[in-house]
Formats: sequence, structure tokens, C-alpha cells
Amino acid sequence: MTRIPNLNSPFLLGFDDIERALDRVSRTTSDGYPPYNIERLARAETLPERLRITLAVAGFTRDQLDITVEENQLIIRGRQQDDKERQYLHRGIAARQFQRSFLLADGMQVLGADLTNGLLSVDLARPEPEKMIRKIDISVRD
Repeated sequence: MTRIPNLNSPFLLGFDDIERALDRVSRTTSDGYPPYNIERLARAETLPERLRITLAVAGFTRDQLDITVEENQLIIRGRQQDDKERQYLHRGIAARQFQRSFLLADGMQVLGADLTNGLLSVDLARPEPEKMIRKIDISVRD
């Protein structure tokens, strides 16, 4: 059982979105299919530092996969249909459906997706943090 931190401290102002995101992630259940990796890719000549999610989706075609971003959530779905014309003597590879969800930080951008040799890779760009210093004027009231 995982413990979710309570963000009700008076020093944490405006973090209610994070608390809702943690709640959403904790309620997400998954059966472990399909397996996936997440890796950090270093900055290249023309590309920023990015993250790559790679899912093992052997047996799925491009038309059977769907990638969407809904309310800061990357959702990857796979749908296969049973081939009714085939007659199996042994069936160890089942046609199945899946849905994998990844919660994205504000500003994360999906750069693209690639399907090669049964591996679906989705590249995400990390937002460059803005260094912002703003001076606040103090007014004097008598």
C-alpha cells in the first residue's frame, strides 16, 4: 500500500492540482501489459532533452494503435480483433486490448511516435524552465 502525501500544509500554496494528479495516478490500475520502458535522451544538435516511452506491442499494426493527450494525460490504446477465419490448434498469443496512461507535467509536449519491430516509441519534450525573478513593490499607507 502506498502512502500519498498530504499537501494541506500552509506553506504549500496552489498545489491542489498536484494533489489531484497524485490521487488520479494512485487510482490507476494496470495489469502490466504491455510492458514499457521510460528513458531520458540527452540533448542532440537540433533536439532538446527529451523522454522516450517505449512499449512492447508485438502483433499490433499502426492502425490498431491510438495515441491521444487528454487533460495532461498521455493515453496509448491498442485494439486487436480476433480473426474468425483462423482455426487454432493451440492459442498462446491472444488478441487483446490495452490502455496505458501516463500523467504529463504542464508544458510537456509529445514530439511524435514511431513503431519499429514491435516497439512503439513516443518521444516527449521536457519544458525548459523559465528563470523568472520579479521585484514586488511595497506600498506605504499612512
